[in-house]
Amino acid sequence: MVKTTPPLDLHLCFQLYTTSLKMTQLYKPLLEKLRLTYPQYLVMVVLWEQQGLGIKDLAEKLHQDSGSITPLVKRLELEGYLVRQRDPMDERSLVLSLTPAGKALQEKAYGVSQTVQMTCGLEHEQFTALMQGLEYLQTRLSN
Repeated sequence: MVKTTPPLDLHLCFQLYTTSLKMTQLYKPLLEKLRLTYPQYLVMVVLWEQQGLGIKDLAEKLHQDSGSITPLVKRLELEGYLVRQRDPMDERSLVLSLTPAGKALQEKAYGVSQTVQMTCGLEHEQFTALMQGLEYLQTRLSN
């Protein structure tokens, strides 16, 4: 008996890949209004949750390397959304703080997550179950 691979639609990696593409396409026009790219938006979401992070800590939260995060931070600084300052506890490190414009952007961005949630059409229980499943998968793949 010849073993064959499952059809494309039954590959979990393909379903995750195409869903990720569609999600990014959904975010793009919403974020263009805020003059943010999707990766910049993720940086801002983290900083809205917790200011005073260093690049390394920010990169860790986003599951990225510092080299990928630094250009995003520099562009956000040029846009006037954040500032990089020396850490008083460690002069070798920079900490990130939101400017008033960066803080104000959070209110404008509120509609983004609301629009995405409505477009996905998930009830609260479905959303929770999906998030738990994805978190479980991510944890399993990290081991």
